[in-house]
Amino acid sequence: MSNQKAKLIIFTGPSGVGKGTILTDFFKKVDKNIVYSISSTTRHPRDGEINGMHYFFITKNEFENLIKEDAFLEYANYSGNYYGTSKKFVEEKLSENKSVLLEIELQGALQVMKKCPDAVTIFIKPPTFEELEQRLRGRHSESEEAIQKRLTAAREEIKNADKFHYVIENDIVESAVNKLIEIYDKETK
Repeated sequence: MSNQKAKLIIFTGPSGVGKGTILTDFFKKVDKNIVYSISSTTRHPRDGEINGMHYFFITKNEFENLIKEDAFLEYANYSGNYYGTSKKFVEEKLSENKSVLLEIELQGALQVMKKCPDAVTIFIKPPTFEELEQRLRGRHSESEEAIQKRLTAAREEIKNADKFHYVIENDIVESAVNKLIEIYDKETK
């Protein structure tokens, strides 16, 4: 649509809150004028994750070289791994009048919010902290130490929800997806 406004959309929330589930449904239901920004990370892929689709899985040395080249719009070290967003990718898509959705950790979201004050910011929160812990444990993909790191980080992240334009509680996935679609339509039409 020519009357669509391309926007940078920052989408964040604690690990285990269901960001990926919400976005999978969201992208099935919205127009094709929005693209998902695939982050680079130094963490190992989880079962079913595909390089270039879910993340670009790279080594710590590769990541640190890209930092030196100022190739990231944002980057963060989260639970012992780097995550970052390609500056070039975001700029290219916005110049093509496509909105770009960044699913990123809080540290990165705050960096982008400073650099891109016109970005639409959305925080996803769990219905309860206990529910978040249950979801993290249900993954069966991390050690107890890693789960505890993520829970400690989540407590701090949730304290920052009021810095975002929109906060969506992910209690019922369909409801959270519908709220995200409403925000997207409101901000880009």
